[in-house]
Amino acid sequence: MPAELVQDLAVMTRIAFSLVALVLAFSAAAVDLTDAQRAEIEERIHPVGEVCLQGDTDCGGAAASVASGPRSGEDVYNSACMACHATGAGGAPVVGDIAAWADRIAKGTEALHLAGVNGVPGTGMIAKGGCMSCSDEEIHAAVDYMVAGSQ
Repeated sequence: MPAELVQDLAVMTRIAFSLVALVLAFSAAAVDLTDAQRAEIEERIHPVGEVCLQGDTDCGGAAASVASGPRSGEDVYNSACMACHATGAGGAPVVGDIAAWADRIAKGTEALHLAGVNGVPGTGMIAKGGCMSCSDEEIHAAVDYMVAGSQ
């Protein structure tokens, strides 16, 4: 191939690359959007929710209401105790299994209440069954509910 042809080919390649770079640069330029287009984009990418801290008056909506009074033993059982005491997970006595509960019930209500609140070392029973939002009285009610169903 003659040297002149190689030079012409190199010049044409440079021009082609320059044109491609120019087209890419112009295609990346900012586009003016209408207000309607901006609103549509903002709607598509808006946050799903927001965090609202206590005392923050800028948040939308009313504060969540808190249940008044303690929960029943059945409510606490269904929300915190059932996972283990309905399946026997971690060696927990299943509610309704009279034989599994007999020795525990024989120790007395106070011992059962203490075990519910403080847990039982060396077993899967952790303090309050993991329900740290439960009061001691609610745990006592849940224990009483399980005992009543297991005698």
